[in-house]
Amino acid sequence: MTFAAPLEAKSIRFRARSFVAFTLTPEVPLAAWLEGLDHWIGNSPGYFSGRPVLLDLNTLKPQPGEIAALVAELATRGIRIYAIELEGAAFGPELPPVLVGAKEATTDGLLPGRKARAEVSGKSEGKAEGRAPEHTMEAGRDDAASAGKPGASKAGDSEPQQEASGTLMIKSPIRSGQAIVHPHGDVIVLGSVASGSEIIAAGSIHVYGTLRGRASAGALGNKGARIFCRRNEAELLAVDGWYVTAEEMEGSSRGKPVQAFLDGEVLRVAPLS
Repeated sequence: MTFAAPLEAKSIRFRARSFVAFTLTPEVPLAAWLEGLDHWIGNSPGYFSGRPVLLDLNTLKPQPGEIAALVAELATRGIRIYAIELEGAAFGPELPPVLVGAKEATTDGLLPGRKARAEVSGKSEGKAEGRAPEHTMEAGRDDAASAGKPGASKAGDSEPQQEASGTLMIKSPIRSGQAIVHPHGDVIVLGSVASGSEIIAAGSIHVYGTLRGRASAGALGNKGARIFCRRNEAELLAVDGWYVTAEEMEGSSRGKPVQAFLDGEVLRVAPLS
């Protein structure tokens, strides 16, 4: 007589993930808003590719049928909606889920909700040409989130290391397709940043090699943030949401050491002397 060995039950692990979620907030007239979005996509093709995007409809407040049409319209532009923010709404399975309890990250920390965001900001969103879409950072955290904190296991030279000051130091080159997101301070890259990669920082960005990818400094509202690089071949530079693309940069700033900074509502790219 033979007996089958009992199957060992495996526990299921649930982990939170921390990621950047860009938020689009349509406004009336919707046709003009879509035209502005098309201008942004034209300057930065593929910017939303593979990214989680939230659709904040609390300003527009459309009807359910209009929501489906808008989601489909955005899909034709390569924008896949991850979730929708609309107070009191309930959608069917044909639409993305309603996002409840989302928190927006700022340089002062996580804000508790939409009401607090309105009280803290006290200003209208930027609508001028060259202003990047607003984005938020989700507050989830996984086991890897503590890797850069003091007291964690020592990282190798090829891994990002977060200093006690909040600065993230990356000692190896950033490869194409990589995305570095640091909502706690400056980012320092000792190597180069390849085309097709991206750095997003709450503070300033320092690249001691060639910058060929995209760099967004002051991503959480820091107008004083700057971008420095030893050789500028960037696809896009942005500070506090104001951006300039490779096509718009002056020839005198290409291939040279530069700094990018905000001068009022104009992003300037100036050679470093």
